[in-house]
Amino acid sequence: MAELDRRMLLRSGLAAGAGLAFGGSLLPRAGAAAPAFVPSGRPTITHGVQSGDPTRHSAVVWTRADRPGRMLVEVCNRPDFRNARRVRGPLLTPDTDLTGSVTLRELPHNSDIHYRVRIEDPDTHGLRSEPVVGRLRTAPGGGTRRAARGVRFVWTADINGQGWGINPDRGGMRIFEQMRLLRPDFYLCSGDTVYADGPITETVNLPDGTVWRNLVTEAKSKVAETLDEFRGQYAYNLLDENLKAFAAEVAQINQWDDHEVRNNWYPGQVFDDPRYTGRNADVLAARARQAFGEWVPSRSREIFRKLSFGPLLDLFVLDMRTFKDPNDDNRYADPTRGLLGARQRAWLIDGLRASRATWKVIAIDLPLGLVVGDGANRYEGVAQGAGGAPMGRELEFATVLRDAHRNGVTGLVFLTADVHYTAAHHYDPARAAVGDFTPFWEFVSGPANAGAFGPNTLDPTFGPRAEFVHAPPAANTSPAGGFQHFGEVDIDGASGAFTVRLRDLTGAALWSVTLPAQAH
Repeated sequence: MAELDRRMLLRSGLAAGAGLAFGGSLLPRAGAAAPAFVPSGRPTITHGVQSGDPTRHSAVVWTRADRPGRMLVEVCNRPDFRNARRVRGPLLTPDTDLTGSVTLRELPHNSDIHYRVRIEDPDTHGLRSEPVVGRLRTAPGGGTRRAARGVRFVWTADINGQGWGINPDRGGMRIFEQMRLLRPDFYLCSGDTVYADGPITETVNLPDGTVWRNLVTEAKSKVAETLDEFRGQYAYNLLDENLKAFAAEVAQINQWDDHEVRNNWYPGQVFDDPRYTGRNADVLAARARQAFGEWVPSRSREIFRKLSFGPLLDLFVLDMRTFKDPNDDNRYADPTRGLLGARQRAWLIDGLRASRATWKVIAIDLPLGLVVGDGANRYEGVAQGAGGAPMGRELEFATVLRDAHRNGVTGLVFLTADVHYTAAHHYDPARAAVGDFTPFWEFVSGPANAGAFGPNTLDPTFGPRAEFVHAPPAANTSPAGGFQHFGEVDIDGASGAFTVRLRDLTGAALWSVTLPAQAH
């Protein structure tokens, strides 16, 4: 079918599965008549398969059906599924938008795992969907660094934002195909997994006189307010064949940031935006969190969590939204305030002390040193640009860095996105206003398919130096401008060396650095 015909079908709600096939994204608004659609024949898997949160012996497998049905999974370490193990999953119902997941357990570590998903009609035994196949890789086992397998993963963020959506005429979200070709062990999404506050129109005029053509669904045509509209944000992303193929082959580890709800939100916020019928961010956040949990494969109820990848890597995934304090001038003196909350802050400090991994990667959805504003004299991120001794949200990160330094924690690296360009920052107490920390790196990479911005100002408090920056010439440069980015981390199994490559939309490495392993 021609792409134009497909767009017309999506807009009219007549595509296969109608409203059911797109997570509510094509359902009529409240008060309208329900579509006259009744599923018939065999069940159908509507949005492919995904996997998430791989550990040594487990991983989550996800899918979505076009109707209520039982999720059935076969799992094997062979691609031909000979002697596959069968796992009976949950009944998928409208209560979870017909999505569901299974935690596969007792998997062999350090292995390629093949899985095959079907949906069975609950009333007719044996009436099943066509199978959809996926793969994932389990984490390495324990042991010494000398016997370790290397670990390689990719990260990016910021998907379908600022009015830039899936453009089939330009090959869709091609960055996901470039990441897939690297065959990473896993994919870290650093937040802004969707832009629930960013409506998409069918066309956008580009500065060079050409036109950007978006695939459009009802859910993406307005800001998300209802649960179904938030669900439709995730359904939209999976209309892209590149992302769907990538998700079927590479396990995900997901964070959330602000645009899963709305721009720069924080708990307790009451906002003024005429696009919304309500003004309470907590109401939106509760619906957004449910949709995130339904559509993103994860084994944890908490967004902050640690995943271990053998002796080489412990990955600390932070949640800088759920416990965030209000956006103000960020110059307060209270070290108990901040972005993490007391429980998560203590968890991170204790986890870094206890970690024996060569590298401790902290995944942050807001950069540490870049100034991210939120209007006049208000700040969204950690830094506020004042320099001098830490203040405001810098205080809690000064506490984390100080404790790590005093307890001999080595191999600390921060990975982030959010600002819609790519950069490498080196932090050194010799350049800082505070000297009680060990030098470390922060790497920034994105967006995946959104407007490109930057560069932002670096706050001098922790002594950062920009070693590399690749940012667009103008704010909100379209994905056609080429300033889309992802990062790759490659930890060598023999030496423990940590190599970072910052790549562009084509997969080309723009810059790289190799950090030697440090003794504990």
